[in-house]
Parts: sequence; C-alpha cells; structure tokens
Amino acid sequence: MIKLAIFDCDGTLVDSGATIHSALQSTFDAHGLQCPPRDVTKKVIGLSLEQAMAALVPEGDHDALSSTYRNAFMAMRGAGQVEEPLFEGIVALLDSMESDGWLLGVATGKSERGLRHCLHGHGLLDRFVTLQTADRNPSKPHPAMALSAMAETGAERARTIFVGDTGWDMGCARNAGVGAIGAGWGYHEADELEEGGAYAVAERPADVIAMADDWIGRSA
Repeated sequence: MIKLAIFDCDGTLVDSGATIHSALQSTFDAHGLQCPPRDVTKKVIGLSLEQAMAALVPEGDHDALSSTYRNAFMAMRGAGQVEEPLFEGIVALLDSMESDGWLLGVATGKSERGLRHCLHGHGLLDRFVTLQTADRNPSKPHPAMALSAMAETGAERARTIFVGDTGWDMGCARNAGVGAIGAGWGYHEADELEEGGAYAVAERPADVIAMADDWIGRSA
C-alpha cells in the first residue's frame, strides 16, 4: 500500500529565513514601513504571501505589499542573493524514506515557480511526486494541500504524514486527518508545534522516519 510523506519547504527542507527577511526588509522600505525583527518575520514563513502580509501589517495594503515582495525576491534571485541551503540531514532522510517505500511530496507557501527553482537547485525536484503550492491551494492550515497531495498519489489518510516546522503545517495535517510531525529544527518552537496539533516533534531529520512508522502502526 502507498505511504506518502508530505514536507513543508521553508523551515523544513531549506533554511531560507535570512533571504525571506531580506526581501521583507526591501518591501517594507519601499512602502515606508518599519520591518518587524527577524524573530517576528520568521513566524509567518510558510503562510501564503498575502496571509503573511496580513499578519505582519494588519492595516496595510496586502496586495501591494505582496507584489512588491515578489519583485524584491525576483531581483535578489537575479542578483544571486537568494540563499536556501538544505538543513543538515534532509538528503539522508529523503534517501531513507524512499528506500523504505515512501512517496515524497511538498506542500508549501511558495509559488510553484519558486518551489521548482528551489528544488531544482538542490537536485531534488524529481524526487517529489506531488507539489502543492500557495498559488494553487488555500493557505495552510486549510487541509487542501494535504488532500490534493493524497488525491494525486492515491494515498490514504492513515498512511500519510506531513512534516512541517509551523503550527499551521500541523493544523493542515490535523485538518486533513494525516500524521502531523513537527520539524523541531525549523522556525517555530516545539510548544507551538504541539499546540498546532503535532503528533510528535522531531529534533532532527533523522528522527522522522521512526515517528512516521509509529503513526502508521497506530493508525492501522
């Protein structure tokens, strides 16, 4: 039977926090606004862009801010200033899961173009059989991304896990009825992941596969 592991991208697969904050700084400067500190901006990573802007600037023009951010990020990419390194242990985790028969997917607040560029740059694009992005789905914690990933692969809830570093990743997983595993190496604290509905929180990528197997065993 199919086993599906869905991964968030920013804060779970790649450490993109510094680049995202730099693009936000440029965006806020362009609109004459004070950019919140990084310990604040990292908390909205993973939301769709418009929702992230709404969280950071409740009274702002979220569409205009989002447009400026996209342009700032593209300018940074064109200048070679985008840094999205893989977290240590991610490739080994993907190797282990594939060897154990898992299909791999991604569900992210990135656009599809941005996600493909990121994964291609790391030589990982072909390893993921389903890509769910913010330009094709409602923002997490809505379950649409997880449900779409299962529909595309034919996976069942009891044999699907979602690995993410934010409370809304965990909410997406719980709302879809799949195993929510917190990425404790990412941008939200363990208590935030647990409050969001995490079944378990992994301190490092190597811990995920045992938690995933335990979820399937308990769900059988």
